[in-house]
Amino acid sequence: MQPLAGIKVLDLGRALAGPFCSLMLADMGADVIKIEPPGLGDDSREWPPLQGGESCYFLSFNRNKRSIVIDLRQPEGQELFKAMVADADVVVENYRTGVMERWGLGYEALKQINPRLVYCAISGFGRTGPLAAHPATDIFMQAFSGVMSVTGEPDGSPIRVGVSLCDLTAGLFAALGVTAGLQARERTGTGQFIDTSLLETQMSYVSYLFTSYASTGVVPGPHGSGHISIVPYQAFKTADGWVTLATFNDRLWQRACKAMELEHLPQDDRFRTNPLRLKHKAELIPLLDEVFATKTTDEWVALMDEHDVPLAPVNTLDRVMSHPQVVHREMIQQIDHPTAGPISVFGFPLKFSATPCTLKRPPPTLGQHTDEVLAEYGFEQAKISELRANGVVSGGA
Repeated sequence: MQPLAGIKVLDLGRALAGPFCSLMLADMGADVIKIEPPGLGDDSREWPPLQGGESCYFLSFNRNKRSIVIDLRQPEGQELFKAMVADADVVVENYRTGVMERWGLGYEALKQINPRLVYCAISGFGRTGPLAAHPATDIFMQAFSGVMSVTGEPDGSPIRVGVSLCDLTAGLFAALGVTAGLQARERTGTGQFIDTSLLETQMSYVSYLFTSYASTGVVPGPHGSGHISIVPYQAFKTADGWVTLATFNDRLWQRACKAMELEHLPQDDRFRTNPLRLKHKAELIPLLDEVFATKTTDEWVALMDEHDVPLAPVNTLDRVMSHPQVVHREMIQQIDHPTAGPISVFGFPLKFSATPCTLKRPPPTLGQHTDEVLAEYGFEQAKISELRANGVVSGGA
């Protein structure tokens, strides 16, 4: 038994935001049917690098799903989708605003077929407002939302966060919205429309910066690896790499100074409290830079651990994947794929004591389950063959 066992999700997600949402639902037991357009399918299927002809990007976010191919531009494809909606619990899509409505498949149309449907739409700017129809990508929204304005070095160019932060954030909020929508349905008996976007979810991530600006009138800028409100809270170069130090209160600052044999610094009137350290940051950081350069990363990690100070090595991904804690928490999973062979994917971020997430299916090949799913909906093989001949469906032959 899993938390979402028995929940059927029709996943029209593409690239990352939509697929990440449906992946969370699939990992928790939902039956996710990924509906892809004919031809390439999900856009991310062609993004390098490839393993066995399959995109590693696609493989990362589409486990535990079944894939069918339906041409939703065709009237017959639209009718087929409506038939599937009749007994679905959830629809997830991240098409540009207006596309689903143009096909006659928007929420207002689908709720007439299934009033219990929870419909989640992920877009760039949300479904209302002056930019509702405007498209947005992850880097677009990192720029538009202000994230890039506070990322990078103070005198450098704006820097994109190294992961697709806006897409992932939107996918997580969408999954939260879907589970809340399903819970609300248990009480009311009806579904609802959930509208979220890259803009709105990203603004929640930079929220404290907005509050600071509203309070002080000072526009936040980039601080490199540092923090707008805490010092020292940043990366330092060691003799052979980098570490990050996070002294977010004065007790930690005092313990860190003891580990660095700089017990005099907390007594210095410039550095006694965090507000003072923030004011005199330009004087403090060079002193710490000089000290951190005297030992290796591993030496600093061990020393700070002894003094119970949060200091982390700046790990490369190969070191993260082999770390004993990551291995113990089973955050790297392996599964056999029909064409790519053995693949590694990230594990389950949620650990349920009674209803654990499971790795049931490898990421599907394009249209791998078309026949299987349509048969579950009562379509005879002759009808499936006719749909395929008409270009309405493909795959799964």
